[in-house]
Amino acid sequence: MSNLASSLLNRLQNIVAISQPSNHDSSSNPGLLLSTPEDTKKVEKLMRLMNSVLKLCSDKKLGLKNSPPFICDILPEIREQMVKVLIEDPNAIKSNLYFKVFVTNITSKCKETRDLFKEAGDKMYDETSQGRTRLTRKTLVFSHMAHELRAQFEDGRFIGNSFRLTKQPADQFWRTHFGFRTIVPWEEFRLAIMELNGFTNEYPMYALKDTIDLTRNDHITNFEFDIFTRLFHPWDTLLINWHTLTVLHPGYMAYMTYEEVKKRLTPHLNRPGSFVFRMSCTRLGEWAIGYVACDGKIYQTIPQNKPIIQALIEGTRGKYYLFPDGCNKNVDLQKALPVNSDKMVKVTSEQFELYSEIGSTFEICKICDERNKNVKLEPCGHLMCLPCLNSWVESADNGKTCPFCRSEIRGTENIVIESYRPSKMEKRVQDTSDLIRFSSPPREVAPNVREESNLVNVDFSHS
Repeated sequence: MSNLASSLLNRLQNIVAISQPSNHDSSSNPGLLLSTPEDTKKVEKLMRLMNSVLKLCSDKKLGLKNSPPFICDILPEIREQMVKVLIEDPNAIKSNLYFKVFVTNITSKCKETRDLFKEAGDKMYDETSQGRTRLTRKTLVFSHMAHELRAQFEDGRFIGNSFRLTKQPADQFWRTHFGFRTIVPWEEFRLAIMELNGFTNEYPMYALKDTIDLTRNDHITNFEFDIFTRLFHPWDTLLINWHTLTVLHPGYMAYMTYEEVKKRLTPHLNRPGSFVFRMSCTRLGEWAIGYVACDGKIYQTIPQNKPIIQALIEGTRGKYYLFPDGCNKNVDLQKALPVNSDKMVKVTSEQFELYSEIGSTFEICKICDERNKNVKLEPCGHLMCLPCLNSWVESADNGKTCPFCRSEIRGTENIVIESYRPSKMEKRVQDTSDLIRFSSPPREVAPNVREESNLVNVDFSHS
């Protein structure tokens, strides 16, 4: 680390230390500068603001629960990430549009949070007060910002322009309209999304913006659009799903924590089947469903490997989700469920030939070598069977990454493989090849086949 970088890290850490806030003036260390004195002052001011908010939220009388999302953990994480970014690129505020918008936004959000305490006064100590509800909303925004910053930078290095959206159609849409840009103004994004199948002028754009703009900065990032498309897939009915689930469904709760879900459902403890659903605030891109069970207790579940519409329909059939937010009438989602939500994957002649040469088939799972593949990992696209995926996720230390390429598993998609059926001519050629195979030198297996076959010996004995 260079002297400048070391000096910057020490200085910023001193500024934001909670127990000993720094009163250093930039002139006390003339060797410490970012790209300009203006940027240095801007960052120092922001760090002091964050420190002020942390002190307010650390007040024991406030009694904030140390459970995610916990603002006293989130702000220090953001601070640490920002320090890494500025060490890597002292000019980031000027040269990186995403980071410039981020710094402006978090400065604004810290001011709003500080002012919220002033407005609420002693009422902030009341957990049922409006001030506390607003503080929870601010906490969720900070949490979203922390997740996004982590996705756009790796150890301080900007990787946002290479961010790959989980759903392939969504990634193609973003590339087509915005290229390799990480962040675009809301108005530009609004015009692009109006081109999507299913869009109608009856859709309230303010509600759509409220759902997508997780960080509340009047911009949309590739990260935010990725979260949106993961929540409301499948792609072909993306906006219809969003409208059905958020605008029309009384069980949808926007920006709510687990503790708030429990409070929301507590009045309905004598009515099993009451439920609400929300975006998970700790596992962005996934749903969380809270419901009252027959034993009068409140439980929460996160649906896996299926769209939320399918999960709600199955829960209604099982009599778990009957009364949205305690209401008498449930929403019939059957029409919104795709006729066949499983994606068809066709085996090509090349794949058929390559796998035949190693005595296998494209269809067979290359981990267990027993069951057919029926799930696709996203965004990398590798295929395996669901039991092996579940065993991998539960038993492996790095179960959140693909067992083949080690890229992050952000989602899955159920698939059905359509086997390749060679023509009569191809069969005759294949039979002839079999006759001469023993006299011919072995052919090297293509890299993409070898990639999966190397993993046959994955150990799932601990599952």
